[in-house]
Amino acid sequence: MPTWIPAVLRRRSPPASTLLDIFQGRAAACGYTLSTGQRQVIEAMATQLAALDHGRARSLYLHGAVGRGKSWLLDGFFQAVPTPAKRRLHFHDFFARLHQGMHRHRLLNDALGATLDELLGDVQVLCFDEFHVHDIGDAMLLTRMFDALFRRGVFLLLTSNYAPEGLLPNPLYHQRFLPVIHLINGHMQVLEVDGATDFRSLPTNRAQQRFTQGHYIWPGDAAQRQALGIPPVQPVVLAINQRPLRVLAEAGGQVMFAFSDLCEQATAVIDYLVLAERYEHWIIDGLNDLAECSLAAQQRFINLVDVLYDQDRQLTLIGKRALAESLGGTLADLMRTRSRLGQLQQLDASDHRATRIGAPALAQLP
Repeated sequence: MPTWIPAVLRRRSPPASTLLDIFQGRAAACGYTLSTGQRQVIEAMATQLAALDHGRARSLYLHGAVGRGKSWLLDGFFQAVPTPAKRRLHFHDFFARLHQGMHRHRLLNDALGATLDELLGDVQVLCFDEFHVHDIGDAMLLTRMFDALFRRGVFLLLTSNYAPEGLLPNPLYHQRFLPVIHLINGHMQVLEVDGATDFRSLPTNRAQQRFTQGHYIWPGDAAQRQALGIPPVQPVVLAINQRPLRVLAEAGGQVMFAFSDLCEQATAVIDYLVLAERYEHWIIDGLNDLAECSLAAQQRFINLVDVLYDQDRQLTLIGKRALAESLGGTLADLMRTRSRLGQLQQLDASDHRATRIGAPALAQLP
């Protein structure tokens, strides 16, 4: 479905060859070569940028395995879009704020419209990173949200680990999610980003992130804690979104949680987002094996790592066993979590030296 962009917002977009040159230059600066799948996506982006110049474009949905450069492509596209009426958002963040706005405007006839006005204003190009769905209640709101955005003529660029048909695969709910899938397929060009390289594992990418300067340590003995400056436990209770949440210690920009308090209690993405605004360095103590946790706790941990990675917060994760033995479980999103945590420096019980476990090795876990 074409998207109309008002003439007052139009500026000249770079031609296809220029956009490809820009991406090739960025890739070369990071020490790698574009994959065939990435080049095809860039060509589609250039086509839609040119269509934006003429006032009509087709939204894009990018999917593929973890670490194939989807977020990197989205960022490059966002920078190339010439209109100032654009936003680049992590989907977790936007959807949490959408829920809040819907509750705040619940007495209005069009709570969704009022919330979108509040969150987006006159935005005409909207980029969502890390789009995925796990709750049927969210799925029903998504149908309304996508329909409203397309009716408003907003151009969307989404990245996801899943093809549209792979969203919300639970057979109990999948049938009820088909309206969202039909909206995506009807209004968006769906493209797969492939390639053999996990770009998150490249040294040039790690060096630019605070998240990857963090550590995974096990079993978290006194010597390890002292070496990394882990603070003593001094529990306090914080009020987060009008709910109490226990922390083991907090001072300045650093906060320490028990894994059980963050993931085995009824916490939510919006809580992690609020906390991520307050604290730059997170310490999470007491990870065991996710496979032994409930599916709800596994999903909360996945969401938590997503938020910390996207907000680029430093993470010190203290486990009871090696990281490769701590990330069991069957949820598909754990592939992404393994990839991200695999970039942390590993400090084990034997030699206390910091190393990294390769994300591909972690990704082989069941």
